[in-house]
Amino acid sequence: MTQAVTKPIVLVVDDSADNIQILHGLLSDKYSIRAATSGAKALALAAIEPMPDLILLDVMMPEMDGFQTCIRLKHNPLTRHIPIIFVTAKTDIVDERTGFELGAVDYISKPVKPAILEARVKTHLTLASRANQLESLVQLRTQELESARYKIIHKLGRAAEFRDNETGLHIIRMSQYGYLLARKIDQPAHWCQLFLSAAPMHDIGKIGIPDAVLLKPGKLTAEEYIIIQTHPAIGAKIIGDDDDPLLVMAKEIALYHHERWDGTGYPNGLSQDQIPLCARIATIADVFDALTTPRTYKTAWSIDDAFNYLRDGAGSQFDPLLVTAFLECKAEIIDICTQFAEPTSRLAAVTAVELND
Repeated sequence: MTQAVTKPIVLVVDDSADNIQILHGLLSDKYSIRAATSGAKALALAAIEPMPDLILLDVMMPEMDGFQTCIRLKHNPLTRHIPIIFVTAKTDIVDERTGFELGAVDYISKPVKPAILEARVKTHLTLASRANQLESLVQLRTQELESARYKIIHKLGRAAEFRDNETGLHIIRMSQYGYLLARKIDQPAHWCQLFLSAAPMHDIGKIGIPDAVLLKPGKLTAEEYIIIQTHPAIGAKIIGDDDDPLLVMAKEIALYHHERWDGTGYPNGLSQDQIPLCARIATIADVFDALTTPRTYKTAWSIDDAFNYLRDGAGSQFDPLLVTAFLECKAEIIDICTQFAEPTSRLAAVTAVELND
């Protein structure tokens, strides 16, 4: 069965029924015609789905003339994209210039010449269709680039974790815990999404730490601990200065996720609200995952034991309000633990730096 081809919709706006009938007779073979006898009716019909593909608009109408109607149509986000052709007996240069300045794509004088009308309507419908196709392609390409950007950041985060002999599941769990906490404290949806995408970069600076220090199985010396404390600054340098909101947040998390609420953290000794919110959230998420994940040097802590650690550190290592909010999310946290559990065959040895010892 052959599917019927849908005709483009043309909205004809004129206060004269005779003029509408003329335009209908000229165009109805190729187009689906809607008609309005006033500007107010035109505004209503233009917003009805399926919306018109093109509007033929008279200028001289009572109450709301064509110019005023055009302004209203262009100010409405739903209808501003619809091409408008003025069809009018007002032939002064000034009127024609006004029509174009208001956003019309063409200006046809009455009495209408059928060949000109048909050609102009066809041309502008074709141009509008191509513009819509181009816009769709641009949107698709933008989405693809955005997706690629997130994937690159995530893969860089995983590179840092593997550099530390850790699996990529840590950054997934840590990001999910932080995203959950951000939502719990009612951060805007776009901010929460930024965190989810930026958090995997929190330990990217470990790429710059020598193997002898980063992979040392035993306790670090004082000199080695000073070296490990440089990884936040290294991470910030790797991410660099950029106006992109995602990279701004990624840099803040990388640089400040080892700061402490009481000001005794590193690298800058920031305290309380001096520490960006995203980094305060990342600290809790990072430490919680380090506690509850088994390593070769320790067994996994229980959820309750890890909660007690966070509770004991509230007001010293951690933002106390964030700790309270995190502890209220136990059911969701257990879901994340279960969904992204560490395969026993991939347990890795890492330093205990996540705990801010």
